[in-house]
Amino acid sequence: MKNWIQTFRKEGTVADQAHYGLPEDTYEREVGKEGFFGPVAHFYHKNMPTGWIDFEGDLQPRAFDTSKITDIESSPYKSPIIMHNASIKVRMLKIDKSMNHLVSNADGDEMLFIHKGDCEVYCDYGHLKLSEGDYFMLPRCTKWRLAMNSLCEILMIECTNAHYQFPDKGLLGPNAIVDPAVLGVPAINDKFKAQQNDNEKWTHLIKHKNKVSCQVFPFNPLDAVGWRGNLMPVRLNWRDISPLMSHRYHVPPSAHTTFMGNRFIICTFVPRLFETADKALKIPFFHNNDDYDEVLFYHMGSFFSRDNIHPGMITFHPQGFAHGPHPGAMKKAFKQDNSMTDEVAVMIDTRDPLEITTELEQTEWKEYVDSWKSK
Repeated sequence: MKNWIQTFRKEGTVADQAHYGLPEDTYEREVGKEGFFGPVAHFYHKNMPTGWIDFEGDLQPRAFDTSKITDIESSPYKSPIIMHNASIKVRMLKIDKSMNHLVSNADGDEMLFIHKGDCEVYCDYGHLKLSEGDYFMLPRCTKWRLAMNSLCEILMIECTNAHYQFPDKGLLGPNAIVDPAVLGVPAINDKFKAQQNDNEKWTHLIKHKNKVSCQVFPFNPLDAVGWRGNLMPVRLNWRDISPLMSHRYHVPPSAHTTFMGNRFIICTFVPRLFETADKALKIPFFHNNDDYDEVLFYHMGSFFSRDNIHPGMITFHPQGFAHGPHPGAMKKAFKQDNSMTDEVAVMIDTRDPLEITTELEQTEWKEYVDSWKSK
């Protein structure tokens, strides 16, 4: 429990509660500690906090298009790292041929998000099918390979030197948002048994300190006949997430936390009902996330708070400035045309600043910083 320096008071014209019943002709901006998990202040401005006419320097918002990463790789750790810090490494893997070798990550747990395509994974624990929209978490040092049914585009998120966990659901109870009953687990089934052999050489590539070591076996190391315990890879599809929502309060992104790493979180935005109360804000609020870098990977749908964004794009908002919906989205701040959102996106919030690599910079949409200017 942090002993924050805080009290509570009001100055000037304010709303009675956050994100509801804003004073006429004002724009609400939230400033908070530790992302959306700590104490907050709400400001009510006469002008949009994103109303800049010029923005120069490294801090500005950026957008990238991973569809412009065209190299097809034969192995996960040949794929480019696109952003990283000491706690996380993010890659974009595009692969169309089944792997003829095994890999494992000695640097941390691995998360795969299947953006496009479908494949089958074989690992120490057995066999499992992966399809579009699946997360698949691999505990550190698990041996695995992919058998491809189609070209796959996979967002890989390494939890460096740490472990993935579920968020604390508190008063919501253990079955909220993600019910553990929906998690898929590899099985020692007929397909897994059929790929075992004792007379064929197999290569195992181990990533450690971002370098690769190689083992060669005269048999397939995926030769388990059984296993037991409560440590295992798990699969979760976004369609099995039950989003947290309120009819009169626009819940913060932290309410959509799906996995927690060390000094970062992964959130999933899935289709949900819009807020229905007349005075409730129905789009993301302007905010300063001054302690976290924010990354959004757009998977599918129509992204109601962003203009000119399509699936496969990544937006990056580094910590330290106010940001929020585009001007087009502001026109529907209190009245939406549809009853539900129609978007699926993966959000990564990192407590420490991210480095963007050259491979991702080559796909940058440089005009993104100007997309908040009124047309």
